[in-house]
Amino acid sequence: MTWRFNVESKPMKPGPKKIILDCDPGHDDAVAILLAHGNPDIELLAVTTVVGNQTLEKVTKNALAVGTIAGITGVPFAAGCGRPLVRTIETAPSIHGETGMDGPAQPESTIELDRRHAVDLIIDTVMSHEPGTVTLVPTGGLTNIALAARKEPRIVERVKEVVLMGGGYHVGNWSAVAEFNIIIDPEAAHIVFNERWPVVMVGLDLTHQALATPDVVAKIAAVGTGPAKFVMELMEFFTQTYKDAQGFDFPPVHDPCAVAYVIDPSIVTTRKVPVDIELQGTLTLGMTVADFRAPAPDDCTTSVAVDLDHARFWGLVTDALVRIGEPAVLEPAGLAAATGGK
Repeated sequence: MTWRFNVESKPMKPGPKKIILDCDPGHDDAVAILLAHGNPDIELLAVTTVVGNQTLEKVTKNALAVGTIAGITGVPFAAGCGRPLVRTIETAPSIHGETGMDGPAQPESTIELDRRHAVDLIIDTVMSHEPGTVTLVPTGGLTNIALAARKEPRIVERVKEVVLMGGGYHVGNWSAVAEFNIIIDPEAAHIVFNERWPVVMVGLDLTHQALATPDVVAKIAAVGTGPAKFVMELMEFFTQTYKDAQGFDFPPVHDPCAVAYVIDPSIVTTRKVPVDIELQGTLTLGMTVADFRAPAPDDCTTSVAVDLDHARFWGLVTDALVRIGEPAVLEPAGLAAATGGK
């Protein structure tokens, strides 16, 4: 006798979203790492570093320190490009200080760097996962991402999307029309924006809405852990430099906005629009030129972030800090080191 069973098929619950975080820590990059690590809907596959807010050596040291503070294990960290494709190195000490992450004391890292160059780690990671499952989240200059696409073009069709913090369709910060992450390597940005993968530009028009207001800071303080205190000390320094350099009463915390979009796209309103990078303008070098004159064509692969749900965004950050808790590596000596023994 042959038995037949009617089995009701149930939709599989989607798993965490796989990301590679390519960064140049950076105060806001540090918060992006903590958000990616602490959110259950993100699987952090790798952290790679690139010259930007400070030299490659400094930002790599900072990334490893943040990984240690957060208790990140089993995630490769790799250093990447130490200079832009064509141009000279430009860093941002007026915003991030001489270390790139001035303010809090940093612990000695317990994380060893992966021996691979960041470009190779990006390629290896994308190629070893199923197509359409890995999102690239660059929050610094786009040098590593551009070189990865050129060295192994097959990653372009395998990457789910590129969600980058950079640019601005109406706003600049390093010039009247250009944002820092784009202008420090506009040739790399040109490569990334003109590949056929989907690109979501989380630019200044959006991130200037992500202000660390006093109520936000109070909620982070209430978490009461070493990582939360680390974020508090980051914000103290960041608040002062943004006030001095750009006149903000409260600092915009740019980079975790890109991670938040990957976690929950409904927190960020986007609009599909063609975007390209100005490479030759005397006054407009590095401008992310968004063409809003007509509806985006069907084959448009670029979108820009427009509006942020401020409360839900900061709720994600605070929740991530709660979930991270007090990592074992910070008890008790590590905690004192990470917070300056305060």
